[in-house]
Amino acid sequence: MTKLTRAEARLRRHQRVRKYISGTSARPRLSVFRSLAEIYAQVIDDEAGHTLAAASSIDQELREKIKGMKKIEQAKMVGKIVAERAKKAGIEEVVFDRGGFRYTGRVKALADAAREAGLKF
Repeated sequence: MTKLTRAEARLRRHQRVRKYISGTSARPRLSVFRSLAEIYAQVIDDEAGHTLAAASSIDQELREKIKGMKKIEQAKMVGKIVAERAKKAGIEEVVFDRGGFRYTGRVKALADAAREAGLKF
């Protein structure tokens, strides 16, 4: 038996979760991806296969604001922005998809900020 790399293990966890979690047009999926340097969030309608709203720490408008911030503070900003963009697109409720990452640190900070900005999940 071969040992899985960290990335492969995360993808396997993500696939396990995605069996049960799917975004609909009524309640899309808020998907989070965390790399070592950046964090990305998308609101996805899986039925139509469309991204309805997105934000990340590499967005042009966010780039200047988050310069010099800690990663957790950056994640909070991304969560707030993705929630605002989702609300602008008429989305109130989402299903949270942590993408196989632990619900702690930056992933939790993003989720909490999105909740504070008015998204329900």
